[in-house]
Amino acid sequence: MSYSKKKFLEMKDSLKKELGFKNDMQVPRLEKIVLNCSSADIAHDNKILASVVDEMTLIAGQKPVVTKAKKSIAGFKLREGMNLGVKVTLRKDKMYEFLDRLIYMALPRVRDFRGLSSKCFDGQGNFSLGIKEQIVFPEINYDRIDKIRGFDVTICTTARNDKEGLALLKAFNLPFTS
Repeated sequence: MSYSKKKFLEMKDSLKKELGFKNDMQVPRLEKIVLNCSSADIAHDNKILASVVDEMTLIAGQKPVVTKAKKSIAGFKLREGMNLGVKVTLRKDKMYEFLDRLIYMALPRVRDFRGLSSKCFDGQGNFSLGIKEQIVFPEINYDRIDKIRGFDVTICTTARNDKEGLALLKAFNLPFTS
């Protein structure tokens, strides 16, 4: 069992008291974490796509799904069905393991990191952040990457609003700025 999962089970009662809930099932919890990486150069070169798939597999711990264009856009030189990027949805134990690595290994390695903004919630308790360099994760070997790429991380919760989502993620020790 990962550290974050144990921490959630321990903090459930304090979170219940803090948010004023009467039932344990009302306490918000993590549903899934989605990682998404897309780039214009992926569409035109399959070697780059293979490299991105390998890097996301190392970061997430499972193989990503290749996302494709839904319709053609001539201005972007894009045709329907072209590869655009990759995405991974993490649930259960892999989700908690990724969250541990994000909080305790990757975020401290980000240059000039001053904390996460609490304005990145979507209104329903889900939080999104962007990572500018994939090399902040220790699984990625700096010598083997061809280009520094970023990706998006979306943390989906069962919270009903941003206040509940913020309380949940603060309980997991996500470093938010005040």
